[in-house]
Amino acid sequence: MFKRATVSLVCIFSFSFAWAQQAPATGDACAKLSSLTLPATKVVSAEIVPAGAFTPPGNTPMLTPQKNLFAGLPAFCRVTLMDTPTSDSEIPVEVWMPEMGWNGKFRGQGNGGFAGQTDYAGLAVAVTQGYASAATDTGHREMGTDPKWALGHPEKIIDYGYRAVHDTAVLAKMVVKAYYGNSAHYTYFVSCSDGGREALMEAQRFPDDYDGIVAGAPANNWTGLLTNALYNSQALLNDPASYISAAKIPAIDAAVRAACDSADGVKDGVLNDPRQCHFKPSSMICKGAESDSCLTAKQAHTLDILYGGLHDATGKLIFPGYLPGSEDGPGGWIPWINGPAPAKSLMYGFAFGYFSNMVYDKPDWNFKDAVIADAYKAALDKTAVALDANDPNLKPFAAHGGKLILYHGWNDPAIAALSTVGYYHNVRETLGAKETEESVRLFMVPGMQHCLGGPGATFFDQWGLPPAELPNDAEHDIYLALEAWVESGKAPERLIATKIDEKATPPRVVMTRPICPYPQAAKYRGSGDTNDAANFTCAKE
Repeated sequence: MFKRATVSLVCIFSFSFAWAQQAPATGDACAKLSSLTLPATKVVSAEIVPAGAFTPPGNTPMLTPQKNLFAGLPAFCRVTLMDTPTSDSEIPVEVWMPEMGWNGKFRGQGNGGFAGQTDYAGLAVAVTQGYASAATDTGHREMGTDPKWALGHPEKIIDYGYRAVHDTAVLAKMVVKAYYGNSAHYTYFVSCSDGGREALMEAQRFPDDYDGIVAGAPANNWTGLLTNALYNSQALLNDPASYISAAKIPAIDAAVRAACDSADGVKDGVLNDPRQCHFKPSSMICKGAESDSCLTAKQAHTLDILYGGLHDATGKLIFPGYLPGSEDGPGGWIPWINGPAPAKSLMYGFAFGYFSNMVYDKPDWNFKDAVIADAYKAALDKTAVALDANDPNLKPFAAHGGKLILYHGWNDPAIAALSTVGYYHNVRETLGAKETEESVRLFMVPGMQHCLGGPGATFFDQWGLPPAELPNDAEHDIYLALEAWVESGKAPERLIATKIDEKATPPRVVMTRPICPYPQAAKYRGSGDTNDAANFTCAKE
């Protein structure tokens, strides 16, 4: 990834003189937090970490790929807590607070996959930018693709589902007030994937926890998502002749682009709205001997299933299929859907882990024999209350001025993009057009895969510190867009996404493109450089 610029600790928005002139907290104030009394929670440690002295655990996921991220940290008060809301809960919470230069705001961090890891990189970004921040691993210490911790532990599933993230927000705000003597003036939560599910869980169940939330590619329809992953795994693996190998994915990607790339008026390797692509897998059936450039009839049928989604016996959609385009690439279908080999994909791993450890409590559960309708019902009965964040009633969140920004890559190979589009439509039906416009915006990103990456312009600072190549403003930075909406009432009318050539020395911007609030989309004006956002406008389809 490209090298990011160091961001100075300045407030981006203006505060009152009292906020701007707040005296720095002291080391003594941090140490005194050791004796803080918190509900069902023990303060494990409270100490000042000198500038540049923090070393994260060895398994820390670096979602923000900056080599000197931790070395560049300012001094901060680090408070570690152990929250035990039930007898089977052990939820560690990290609260980080800048010793000097606090901007008066608090930002909560989310998780990916099955969680199990604290987002130290997110904490570091937040503190570097002047925020107080907090994170949790949601109550277990396994890697994000391993849910064995859930077997026989229903309370831990609830902790993972919503309780840990909510408790983290409540406890952290108490710690922040005790340290600085003031509550945070504004509170934010920004995350993607399972973190997007956590974000929507906060907005739906605990509408007063945060003033502003960004939910990226949310896995909020958890039971539908994982049941569809089971359905797809059976289509790929139950009959070896139906499996589509990794070697065939580049040919599928090329065939889709050949059929649909020019439909939006710009031939750039990106499908602006892949719903308009009517690619037929049958068009790739081998005319002669099978090769990596064509599909057998059984493989074409499997591809139809992957694109088509999961429906019940009456035809009702349970979970949408993946949209065509951007099948190839390091973040495409090979790691997520097909796998580099049979039963080696991430979605197979998530589906098997979920059903064996959370739904059926059988480590040796046989996915090939599962009846999809029965598995879906069992999943709903066992885990929907704890894990699904599908409630479209965001009126309580909106009532206190809460703002929600949703974003999703059209070509997400992990969580089908139409899931978020469907949720947004349900919110709009529930709140009404006017209230939705005032409180919720959805941005669909052409050519983006899961949370980031893909052939399109897919960077809008969704992971933290911006690169030096980009302006640091609310149009290019989804964090700042959220803050401008919450703090100044300026709703985001568009974002500018960027594609950067990371192999160039120095890295350089090769494409910019507007991302428009759904249902608008970027339309080429008909003249000018198609790699320049200035030559596009936002318009309804």
